[in-house]
Parts: sequence; C-alpha cells; structure tokens
Amino acid sequence: MIKPINNQSKIVVEVFKTNVCDEIVAATLTEKLKLHFPCSKFNFDLSDCDNILRAEGENISVEKITALINACGYKLEILL
Repeated sequence: MIKPINNQSKIVVEVFKTNVCDEIVAATLTEKLKLHFPCSKFNFDLSDCDNILRAEGENISVEKITALINACGYKLEILL
C-alpha cells in the first residue's frame, strides 16, 4: 500500500496480481468496481505477466475488492 504524499490527501494505491487475461472481462470488472467505489480509479495491465489490477482512491477496501472479483469467478492477490 502506498501512503499519502501529503497530510491533506488520503489517496491509497493497491496493486493486485490477477488471473484476468481478457480485455473485455477486465473492462467489465473495472465497471463493476467503479459502481462500488465511484470516486476511485481502477485499471488492468494485462501486458504485465501478473495481469495487474491497480486500484487508487480514498476508500479502497482490499477485502471488498477481493470479494467482488472472486464473486465474478476470478482470483487476485495483493502485491506488497
């Protein structure tokens, strides 16, 4: 987890390794995540060997993101 740069910002960045390998699936999952975290940013990097999901926002919940992705039939693990 990346901590805030200054005292006023509470933006957190989490990076996950996933088993998502399809652009359409990634886009669908991104939209689903945005519904639950509307003020956050999500993006997949499927060109990375770990099929990275990057989440950035003030109210990021690793547990909730994991549950949402798992409920869609995909796996992810947080990269430290």
